[in-house]
Amino acid sequence: MVDAGAQWRVGVLEGLLREVGLQASRGVGPDVQRVLEWLHRQIGVHVALVTDEAGTVESSTAGFPREVLGTLAPLLVRMSGGQLAAAVTQSGALHVRCEALGPHEPRPVLVVAGPSKPAPDAIALISHTGSVLTLLRRAGRSDRIWRDYQHGTRQLRFAVLSALLSGEPLLARRMTTGAIPPLLDAERLRLYLLQCPPADRDKIVRTYQDPSGYHGSGLMVQCPVFKNHLICLLTDDEEPDSPGQQLRGHAETLHRLVRDDPRYTMGVSGSHPLHAAAEAYSQAAHALAAAPTAPSRVASYHGRTPLEGVLPRQAAQEWARILLRPLDTATKTSTDITRLTMNMPRSAVAKLLGLSRNTVTAHLKRTEASLGLNLTDIRCRAALHLALALNSSHPAPEPDYDQPLSTLDDLLRTERAAAWATATLRPLQARHRRTLQAWIDANTDAQEAARALGISRNTIRTHLRTVESVLGLDLLTAGTGIHDVVHALYIANTRAS
Repeated sequence: MVDAGAQWRVGVLEGLLREVGLQASRGVGPDVQRVLEWLHRQIGVHVALVTDEAGTVESSTAGFPREVLGTLAPLLVRMSGGQLAAAVTQSGALHVRCEALGPHEPRPVLVVAGPSKPAPDAIALISHTGSVLTLLRRAGRSDRIWRDYQHGTRQLRFAVLSALLSGEPLLARRMTTGAIPPLLDAERLRLYLLQCPPADRDKIVRTYQDPSGYHGSGLMVQCPVFKNHLICLLTDDEEPDSPGQQLRGHAETLHRLVRDDPRYTMGVSGSHPLHAAAEAYSQAAHALAAAPTAPSRVASYHGRTPLEGVLPRQAAQEWARILLRPLDTATKTSTDITRLTMNMPRSAVAKLLGLSRNTVTAHLKRTEASLGLNLTDIRCRAALHLALALNSSHPAPEPDYDQPLSTLDDLLRTERAAAWATATLRPLQARHRRTLQAWIDANTDAQEAARALGISRNTIRTHLRTVESVLGLDLLTAGTGIHDVVHALYIANTRAS
C-alpha cells in the first residue's frame, strides 16, 4: 500500500515535470516566475531567484519579503562565488533556505522564506525545483546561443551575397576569412531563384546548412525584399550541361523540392563568373517569371541575345562611354548603387546594402545630376541600363572625335536591332502588346495605363503577368526585364512609323 506522503511526492513531481514539458514545448526560454509560483502553491513558501552578488532579483513570488536580502548579503556573496552550495538561516521571524544553482560563477541563488522550517518532503521539492531551474536556464542559454548563431550565419551569408551582387568576389572572401565558403573558390556559378512559402524557405535554409553556416559548395540566402524568394548560389558543375544528364548536390535537391510541392516554382540562370552574380540574378528572375507555366514549374534562362550584343560594337561603346563619362568623377558608392537599381527596386537595394531608402535616393540624385538624366523616367533608366551593360561587357576606348558620334536613336535603327526587337516581341498577342505599350507610356504606372485603355488596374496586371510568362522576362517583381521591352517597343514603333 502506497502511503499518502509518497502519493503527494509523486503528484507534485509529476506537476513539476508537466511545467518543464510545457516550457520546453514553447521554445521561448524559461519562465522562472511560473516555476516559483508553482513551488509557492505546493508548499506555501515565498521564493526568489537572486542572480548575482549584488542581490539582483531576477524573479520572485508576489509576496516575497525582499527586505530579508539585505541581511543575507554576505551569505549571498559567498554562495554566488561558489564557496557554499546551500545554507539555512533565520531573518527575524522568517526561516530562510538558500541553494546555489549551477556550476559556474556567479551562481544564481534560490532563496526560500517561510514562517517555519519546511518539512523534509518540502526541502526535497525545493532542491528538485532548483535543479529544474538550472536545467531550464541552461536550455534557455543554449536556445539563445543557437538563435544568435543562426542570426550571425544568416547575416554573413547575406553579406557574401551582397558583395557578389556588387561584383566584388574578393571583398566576399575578405568577409569570410577563416571560413571561406567553397563557392568562392569556384570559377563559375549559377543562381537558382526558388519561390515558396516564407516558412518553408527558412526551414530549407536550416535543413541544408552545414556546420560552417554555409550549404556545402553553395549558398542559400533568404531574399530580404521578396519574402517568398530563396536565392541559391551553386557552383556551375551541379547543373548538367545538356538534358538527360544527372543533377548533383543541391541542384538536385532544389529540383526535387519543386517537383514534390505544387506551390513551388524556380528560375535558373545560365553559368556566370563570380563577379557577374548580378547578371545571374537577373536571368534567374526572368526564368522565374516563366516558371509557373512550365510543365515542371522550373524554367532555365535560355541564352537570348541581349540588345548590347546586336548593336554596332564600336559605335555603341563610344556612345556608352560618352554617356557614362561623368561617373568617372562620382563616388564609387553612388555608382555601385546606381548599377544595382538598374536590376532591382530601390527598396531592395536599400535592404541589400543595409541603407535607408532616403540614402539610396540621395545617391541616385547625385548620379542624375552628374548624367543629366531623370532616373524616375523608365526610358532614361533603360538608356542608362544599356550603357552600363555595354561598358561592363567590353569597355570602349576613348572615342575618336574626328568621326561623327552615334546617338542612341542611331544605334536602335540598325537592321540587327530591328531583328532583335521583332524576336523579342513576336510571342505577344495584340491585346497584350497594347497593354504593355500603355504601361510603358504611363511610366509603368498601372493605374494610369488602366485609365488610358479604359480597363481595370487588375486587368493591366493580369495582362502583364501573361506577358512575363510568354516573354520569359520579369516585369513586376524585380523588374529586370523592363528595359528590354522599352527598347523593343521603341524599335518596333520606329520601324512602323
